[in-house]
Amino acid sequence: MPSGHAVQLTDCQDSKMEPETGRVDMEEVADRPSASKVSRVVGHTYPWDVLGDPAFADRVASLGVSQVALAASYHGTRAATPLHPAHRVVEAPQAALYRPVRAAAWAGRSLRPVSAPWVPSPDPFADATNELVRHGIAVDAWVILAHSSRLGRDRPDLAVRNCFGDSYPYALCVGNEEVRDYMALLAVEAVRDVPIAGLSLESCGQLGFAHNGLHEKTVGAYSPVAERILSVCCCAGCRRDWITAGAEPDQVCTSLRRALAAAQGDLKASIEVLIGGELTDLLLATRFGNQDLARGQVLAGLREAAPAVRLTMHGQADPWATGPSPAITAGALADVDAVLVPAWNDNQATRSAISAARQLAPAHVAVGAYVTVLPPADPRTVTDHAAALVAAGANELHLYHLGLANKSQLDVLGRIVRGTR
Repeated sequence: MPSGHAVQLTDCQDSKMEPETGRVDMEEVADRPSASKVSRVVGHTYPWDVLGDPAFADRVASLGVSQVALAASYHGTRAATPLHPAHRVVEAPQAALYRPVRAAAWAGRSLRPVSAPWVPSPDPFADATNELVRHGIAVDAWVILAHSSRLGRDRPDLAVRNCFGDSYPYALCVGNEEVRDYMALLAVEAVRDVPIAGLSLESCGQLGFAHNGLHEKTVGAYSPVAERILSVCCCAGCRRDWITAGAEPDQVCTSLRRALAAAQGDLKASIEVLIGGELTDLLLATRFGNQDLARGQVLAGLREAAPAVRLTMHGQADPWATGPSPAITAGALADVDAVLVPAWNDNQATRSAISAARQLAPAHVAVGAYVTVLPPADPRTVTDHAAALVAAGANELHLYHLGLANKSQLDVLGRIVRGTR
């Protein structure tokens, strides 16, 4: 695992990075040519896909996948299992750690995970990992960090809040020390005494407005720039940081509300134009500073628990990106081996996001394209889409999803692998 906490500006001069925020000139990046070769193909899956299915490992190997990102902690979900011999759906009603939740490790903490009784194993991640390793398949621990609706409901004071005070219970705000402490211990407990080859860290930063949960009724109600404004956290922790920086929190929230109203009338305006440069710098500096603190705590523990493993961070070059793949800061690039960029949509914006990440990251940091064969992917075009992502600069492919996919979708995954190697 790489060490260090900052990237020298000379590492990123070609990306027009500003040292205080890590922002990148996206238009200039999109114009630059890039070329890449696929060096690694990783398939994502859940422990319940592996356990109880003796054919799973052979099925994965037949696709040309030699490495699996296996969920060690995960948010609540209802998952199809179309090829499993024993069941067709698994419901995980809440976020869980797929390891034993040790009382001694979590003693005295109000933020603590629960185990997963819906999986017939006392240690699902370890058992599934050992099964895959026994078949010659390396495992990355796929760890979801700041995403837990259960904890956000139990501790609304630690959840992300927008400028109207609305709480996002699925999103724990990394501006709070208690949240960062929880994330760090969760990551260590997830990988303890398991033979992993790497780590895939998701939601290691700011989650925002968008959330694919409940019976979602927010899609399309707000423009993209309005969603960015609604993704600015205004919780007590972030307000304290603004005060430290010399800003008045109520005035910040008022400015955000005014910008939101203006965004509804001007769909082309950027968030920087709507809120102004001074507030832009304040909000991004606060967000990135807390994100770097969270990552630093997580990695400090992991360097002891799993010192030699490869580290992949879910993220994007877009400085306003929030969610499972938040903005990658300048400091993160010194700490990771790869940046995994969401690439589910087959359009120019997705290819530009891959190109931007490639240009932002130093040469030794790989860029992974996170590709799905599930909707909204079109099985007729997704192979060409994956090839276009490689041409845009991706040198890793991360495939979603080995357990959710049916037979025909798995065949498409196999074609993607063969078509990009």
